[in-house]
Amino acid sequence: MIDASIHRVTGTAVPIEGNDVDTDQIVPARFLKEITFDRMGSYLFYDARQGDSANHPLDNPRYAGASIMLVDHNFGCGSSREHAPQAIRRAGFKALIGASFAEIFLGNCRSLGIVTATADAAVLAQLADAIQQQPQTQWTIDVAAATVTVAGMAALPVRIKDAHQQAFLAGTWDELIVLKAQEAAIRERAKSLPYFSW
Repeated sequence: MIDASIHRVTGTAVPIEGNDVDTDQIVPARFLKEITFDRMGSYLFYDARQGDSANHPLDNPRYAGASIMLVDHNFGCGSSREHAPQAIRRAGFKALIGASFAEIFLGNCRSLGIVTATADAAVLAQLADAIQQQPQTQWTIDVAAATVTVAGMAALPVRIKDAHQQAFLAGTWDELIVLKAQEAAIRERAKSLPYFSW
């Protein structure tokens, strides 16, 4: 079986400010007609990045190459579309840290291996300040310890949903990988079922 475990996420961060950022802002609905997710990364925050795009953090050279997003309250609310976390993942993001996430969005992130962590206001303020002061400083999210470490700072506590934390550490966050690893056992079981033709 492929080792899909996720113990740490390391990278630089970008701040995406605003409460209640919904999935239509993350990926506008008109892009849902795509038949694959291959190009979703190019649609991430598409409308917000048009026109005066220099003002959007994703287009700011200070945050170039970021793979961690720092977000606010209720991120990913609205429609339950999987396209939103697909766009985030395909744009190179591996983790999100925020005040809170919409529940279905949270589950969709876990299914794609995107680590989502919440933190209290004081920790989020420290992280936001760290981004502003040194945007190219590496952050490390330790999934088992539920901490985030930024160079020059002590490890800060975050919260990762228990079931998600266990799935990341065990490498079972991707149900397809788990099923494929059990293919031989599934085939054998199917042969013994009188109502199933393999």
